[in-house]
Amino acid sequence: MTDASVPDFDGCGSSGADQRIRPAFLLVYLLLGVAFGVVLTRSEVLSWFRIQEMFHFQSFRMYGIIGSAIATAAASIALIKASGLNSADGKPIVIPRRPLGSGIQYAVGGTIFGMGWALTGACPGPLFALIGNGVSVMTVAVLSALAGTWAYGWLRPRLPH
Repeated sequence: MTDASVPDFDGCGSSGADQRIRPAFLLVYLLLGVAFGVVLTRSEVLSWFRIQEMFHFQSFRMYGIIGSAIATAAASIALIKASGLNSADGKPIVIPRRPLGSGIQYAVGGTIFGMGWALTGACPGPLFALIGNGVSVMTVAVLSALAGTWAYGWLRPRLPH
């Protein structure tokens, strides 16, 4: 099996250099994805009922899970910055600062994201875990998310950034 090449995607976190994915990492990524799906399933994050509870402000459970995820991500980023870790290919991990601007793009994007989450009962992360749990109707949500991503990629040059 040979290395797979990842094409350049301007503005999508690509460094502009030819990036290679080693096949051994694909198995690691698959196993991490399966473990993530198990955690999502066992914590009931996939449950439509739990998500509706959150949107109706009837339970703190989902807010606690989201809050702990934010705290874990913040601590992880601080640890990466403090320790000067390198990526798998030996390059330093750099997280560039992004200007906030007016914040309109975040409000619009967050509103669209929230509407999709409320309508489908799932945010994008658990969609594949839901399909793996036998909720095959979520393939419609995955295909819709892919179509939306494609549409954004096509419209991106025409949008104000």
